[in-house]
Amino acid sequence: MMTAERERLQDLEWKRWGPYVAERAWGTVREDYSADGTAWDYFPHDHARSRAFRWSEDGLGGICDIRQWLCFAFAFWNGRDPILKERIFGLTSRQGNHGEDAKEYWWYLDSTPTHSWMRWRYLYPQGEFPYARLVEENRQRTRKDPEFELIDTRLFDEDRYWDIGVDYAKASASDLCVGLTVRNAGPEGAAIDVLPTLWFRNTWSWGLDDCRPILQAKDGRIVAEHHELGRMTLSGDSAPELLFCENETNAARLWGADGTTRYPKDGINDRVVNGAATVNPDQMGTKGAFRYRLTVGPGGTAAVRLRLSSGEEGLRSTWEAAMTERKREADEFYASLIPDSATPQEAEVARQAFAGMLWSKQFYHFDVERWLEGDPAEPRPPEARKQGRNSSWIHLDNRDIVSMPDKWEYPWYAAWDLAFHCVALAHLDPEFAKHQLILLCREWYMHPNGQLPAYEWAFGDVNPPVHAWAALRVFQIAGDKDYEFLERIFHKLLLNFTWWVNRKDSEGSNVFEGGFLGMDNIGPIDRSASLPVAGHLEQSDGTAWMAMYCLNMLAIAVVLAMHDRTYEDLIVKFLEHFALIASAMNQQGLWNDEDGFYYDLLHLTDGRQIPLRVRSMVGLIPLCSVTTIGKATSLHLPGAMKRFFWFMENKPQYAEVIGHLHALGVNEGRMFSIANPERLRRILEVMLSEGEFLSQYGLRSLSRWHKDHPFELGLDGFQFRVDYEPGDSASGLFGGNSNWRGPIWFPVNYLVIEALRRYHRYFGDDFTVEMPTGSGRMANLGQVADALSERLIALFLDGRDGRRPVFGSYEKFQADPAWHDTILFHEYFHGDTGAGLGASHQTGWTGLVADLILRLGERPWDPFREDPV
Repeated sequence: MMTAERERLQDLEWKRWGPYVAERAWGTVREDYSADGTAWDYFPHDHARSRAFRWSEDGLGGICDIRQWLCFAFAFWNGRDPILKERIFGLTSRQGNHGEDAKEYWWYLDSTPTHSWMRWRYLYPQGEFPYARLVEENRQRTRKDPEFELIDTRLFDEDRYWDIGVDYAKASASDLCVGLTVRNAGPEGAAIDVLPTLWFRNTWSWGLDDCRPILQAKDGRIVAEHHELGRMTLSGDSAPELLFCENETNAARLWGADGTTRYPKDGINDRVVNGAATVNPDQMGTKGAFRYRLTVGPGGTAAVRLRLSSGEEGLRSTWEAAMTERKREADEFYASLIPDSATPQEAEVARQAFAGMLWSKQFYHFDVERWLEGDPAEPRPPEARKQGRNSSWIHLDNRDIVSMPDKWEYPWYAAWDLAFHCVALAHLDPEFAKHQLILLCREWYMHPNGQLPAYEWAFGDVNPPVHAWAALRVFQIAGDKDYEFLERIFHKLLLNFTWWVNRKDSEGSNVFEGGFLGMDNIGPIDRSASLPVAGHLEQSDGTAWMAMYCLNMLAIAVVLAMHDRTYEDLIVKFLEHFALIASAMNQQGLWNDEDGFYYDLLHLTDGRQIPLRVRSMVGLIPLCSVTTIGKATSLHLPGAMKRFFWFMENKPQYAEVIGHLHALGVNEGRMFSIANPERLRRILEVMLSEGEFLSQYGLRSLSRWHKDHPFELGLDGFQFRVDYEPGDSASGLFGGNSNWRGPIWFPVNYLVIEALRRYHRYFGDDFTVEMPTGSGRMANLGQVADALSERLIALFLDGRDGRRPVFGSYEKFQADPAWHDTILFHEYFHGDTGAGLGASHQTGWTGLVADLILRLGERPWDPFREDPV
């Protein structure tokens, strides 16, 4: 259905402004110029209000242009805090008992793909914000203790908080109408300062850009002039006080040194909080704000209207019209996207999940070579850094809008996260999803050796190779037969595939290592570090990821070969490579026939081979390596099929993984998979047991069986142990807040569901299993996939008791209507209760819940339908 919003997607100008401002720029690798790479300590939260950022900006409910030249966001002051509330506060990795952690409450409630309409919400305590107490209480707690949250301080008792909402509506591509509402939820009248703030990202202090932009007051407005962006004007209701300073570092406060200006970055903060003479009386600078002092009675609401525009519209009648029309068009867009079969609550979950993903699009700027060398106008970084973090990635020069895992805890892209994001984003904006996948493969991202950058903390870490899978899924969702997109990404992924084969198969045996592969803490040994014993680790998941990679590349080659026969040779190449990897996995010790499960295998230099018999997600990933091809497709590819039949006849040892042939009625198809039907049944018996992987809310990452039967291994004086941890990790093996020892993670659940649909496509309704194991209730694999989808969706829905599992035991969220209908999309979820854990706003891959809701409304899959996706 062509809606007004879908028409706007054809015009890139409508994306010129968006929510591309992070909620944390401090504590990031980009801002770290220390010798030892201690990013959290080098640029702490206490510096953020006073120190100019080099590479990005942060703010509350903020927006900026696509180059982040000009930023707009909000600051608030409740009259009690020691500083303005200009950014979300949270704990660093060392401060939090489970790692870094945001300690505030805010939500992304709505957004269209072009950001023509957006809605943001924030709850701000009326009492003094407990910065020190949050740090101290969490520092005293152990990994086995729950986190001390802002709500635990009791600042929200008696509803003594400000309920702040911000709406954005674009009257045109560069004309943004902004509405702010402040509700006093408390029992008494109270006052709040609201400071809509406009500022330029500092590009002039580093000795690289001589052009200095300027903000200045004109007729009660703030006018911004920039040599590239042009003129933008901020206007607002009434006659607020206008405050100006410079977006430059307060060197006197931080280091006792002379500064470059009398009115540094924290000048507005010091004026509002302390009444200091730290704003420019000439009303000009590079950072400016309106100051509204609002007094609101108990339960009352105050509103402020604003407009940021390249024209001179001001607050004329078109402001109301733009707000009304863009909200209506957003409703129309989502009504056309979310199926009628979704319940009202499911539809709201999907819409908020999509909103979180769209709000998490960020401007990401990082030139690693410049970062290592330093800037002309700044002191040279320590020489030690040139051999430290990311020193082998000097080609990387990023300056793009990129989908981030979230805007506070992970305000940087991550390779495999982004692939999952694109699957959900493809429903909203297929071209953006395609662009993101290709972007990570471009020469200013991909390493010259073919490796994709993992994330800024260590670009050289290895994430699971899921980009080919994501490209196929995005191609299918888009439905536009964009073969050029598939060709572009296929050619680049050929380089990446070759890197994997050359770097992660140490013995040339087609069994792969790979490192931690995104699944931190899942095994008894830190897979991201050197082994504590002499030998190497062969990984069930690493090998399965590569087999899956082969099949995904094969499937892309099939699609392309239907239009260009030169790709037939690559079908054969990936088919044969898959056969080698899948057979090696089944024959070289990763499959344990006694347990009916796949395990990692430890190879010691003295010849011993020790299976690490931990029933974890690494043994379920092999299920995801499966694809099917129908008979009609085979007939269109005679060259590839001729070679296939030759391979089958002359290499019969590989028949177990590529020889499956099955008929459903008049349809006939082939299945390529690591697990044959017998092994599939055995794995599913374990996976679908509620005493093992199957929880009420999806698949656990570690079997619950290990709660009473922990895995223990003594080796060369070292002791290793894994037991079931359904919630936060008690192990610091790989970070404090990345637990795969029991909780439910969306990305791998989603891949298993996708795989089950492929198996069902091949076997049809006659292949059934118990769901759950031992229940006596039989289901085909399509029904199992639907049931798992429904369990994941149920994390966010009211149960029969009216409680949402994601909120856990927090009564304020469960019982208070003002809190209950705004949802957080966490990094992972408690393996038994479904409570949200980890990063509270990782809508990135958890946003896949929106895709699941949309998929449940689709018609059943046709057997062997003639596309390989």
